Amino acid sequence: MGYGDLRDWLDQVDRFGEVLRLDGASWNLEMGGLCEIVVHEANNNPPLLLFDEIPDYPKGTRSLFGLLCSVKRLALTAGLPLQYPSLMDFVRAFHSKLRTLEAIPAVAVEDGPVAQNVMEGEEVDLYRFPVPFHHELDGGRYFGTAHAVITRHPEDGWHNLGTYRCMVHDKKTLGLHISGGKHGRIHRDMYFERGEPMKVAVAAGLDPAIYLSASLEVPWGLSEYDYAGGLKGEPVQIMRGPYTGLPIPATAEIVVEGDCYPGELKNEGPFGEWAGYYANRGLESVPEPVIHVKRIMHRTDPILTCAQPARPPHEYSFPRTIIRSGLVWNELEKAGVPDIKGVWCHEAGGSRLFTVVSITQRYPGHARQAGILASQVHSGAYVGRYVVVVDEDIDPSNTYDVLWAIATRSEPVRSVEILRRGWSSSADPALPPDEKLFNSRCIIDACKPYEWKDRFYPVAETSKELRASLLQKWGEKLFKDQKYVLLPKEFK
Repeated sequence: MGYGDLRDWLDQVDRFGEVLRLDGASWNLEMGGLCEIVVHEANNNPPLLLFDEIPDYPKGTRSLFGLLCSVKRLALTAGLPLQYPSLMDFVRAFHSKLRTLEAIPAVAVEDGPVAQNVMEGEEVDLYRFPVPFHHELDGGRYFGTAHAVITRHPEDGWHNLGTYRCMVHDKKTLGLHISGGKHGRIHRDMYFERGEPMKVAVAAGLDPAIYLSASLEVPWGLSEYDYAGGLKGEPVQIMRGPYTGLPIPATAEIVVEGDCYPGELKNEGPFGEWAGYYANRGLESVPEPVIHVKRIMHRTDPILTCAQPARPPHEYSFPRTIIRSGLVWNELEKAGVPDIKGVWCHEAGGSRLFTVVSITQRYPGHARQAGILASQVHSGAYVGRYVVVVDEDIDPSNTYDVLWAIATRSEPVRSVEILRRGWSSSADPALPPDEKLFNSRCIIDACKPYEWKDRFYPVAETSKELRASLLQKWGEKLFKDQKYVLLPKEFK
């Protein structure tokens, strides 16, 4: 099933039965709080939340939360089948897609729906959109949480799209927070080192494939627009931003254009982040560059897309888990690690802080190789913490089984390695505010010891063959009353 833009995608999701419409919720804490409640209580399949009739705003000016936090919505976005027997099967499908993905160049058009309405000069007003105040202790309202910040490399002209948070300072000014090492931050630093301003565009209400690509670790030099085209199997449409000259999504709901000047800083935050904490400097605001907004374009009855980070699971921890698991798997294979059976970047760590890799051990040191590389490949290096390597009989997405492997197959003196001075971030909640440059990594080899793995103690469990026979004979009597027993996957 293909789709055109966000609105077409939304119509299809509505036909799945995954859109929950909520009229009358306030931008002030209610929309974000309701999203958090739904994600926590929805049993791993939260609906898309579409807010309309928002107080202080005309009907039709809408906000959308929870874009990609279901299997079907993420699969639709990535051009994959919509149903899978298990989450690891979905990760495998995503991994296979990434292995063979070929970028499709974007198509330039003269005009697009985003240009239906224009604000310039004194008309510029970011508060014309229902920008949410997300968490009770935040420092302001955030326009940019499910969006793309578009920048240009000052030398070779390569354009980057990244999901970097943008706080509203006033009706014409946005904050721009970008962690060190991110591609947009490197662009910004290059301009500022030259003493030059940087032109910036911020787009919300994107084609979900563009939003997905902007939030991934797309390789340096590759356009996220072209990557999004590869995910969809068809090119996305871009147009020239009239003020910045940057390529902007022609079908976006809202695009803001402006300038970012070296040396001009304004206090930004605090903001509750993806790991579930106010982890930059606690509840202190931090000086960050600002974007002076010169021009805003938007569609009629615009949709502001939003993301609600919080204590996991939150509304984008699930898609990040699936996507990062597939990316790390793909990068491990490219690095030469054989016989990987699965990767799971756990939601509890915001898809970054706790990664599990399942392998079939082929040679001495194989498990260490897989663990160390998983902590350092591009998609796993930023704010990593723990990597656990398990045997092929362990489902890496099954936390109970992973803990069983750690508890019964690892021996701390033999199985634990510590790497120091890794790539950290201001969002790392385990580090004090003045020590955010580096962190450490723990590699736990929870595989059967290679030297005697063929003599390792047999597992005490029913064989697959006997299980299948018993389920065939007794399954209906065991599981016909679903009130008391969770169905095994064979009966789902």
